[in-house]
Amino acid sequence: MTTYDLEFARKDHFALFGLPRRQALDVEQLERLYRNIQARVHPDRHAHLPEANRRLAMQWATLINEAYRTLKDPLARARYLLKLEGIDAGLENNTAMPMDFLTRQMEWREAVEEARASEDADSLDDMHRRLRQEMSVQYAYLAEALDERHDLQRASGLVRQLMFHEKLLQEIDAALEAVEA
Repeated sequence: MTTYDLEFARKDHFALFGLPRRQALDVEQLERLYRNIQARVHPDRHAHLPEANRRLAMQWATLINEAYRTLKDPLARARYLLKLEGIDAGLENNTAMPMDFLTRQMEWREAVEEARASEDADSLDDMHRRLRQEMSVQYAYLAEALDERHDLQRASGLVRQLMFHEKLLQEIDAALEAVEA
């Protein structure tokens, strides 16, 4: 556990866990690797060491937690892969979206508000299920774009769309909570 190793690990979360840079990822393997590494660097294991070593252990634990959270979440992982390629897929810098996609988003949001207003939990459950299915297909396309085709432009567009869908999913969940409360 050295500062040099820490600087290397900060450069690539995949390398930290010994994993290839891929969108398709065995999450169970990631969890096993995470637990193994975390057990070795956890600050409690280094409490008896000098202050500098304890600080380094804390830095390692923080980095490992951040890397794990990023790689575990498929959207965060895709954004990270694009970032490693020098692409910021965030909406802050690139707001261009296909008009049909934006129209569908507006329709979804209107349907969510209508279902919420009429306290129609069944409709909200159905929307949640349909959106999850659509997102599952998009995540498959995203893995293909990143891992097989190395089509970063397509991947970036899919990431932006999935960001919209994740937000919509949260809105559906909030509406369901409100209706079921």
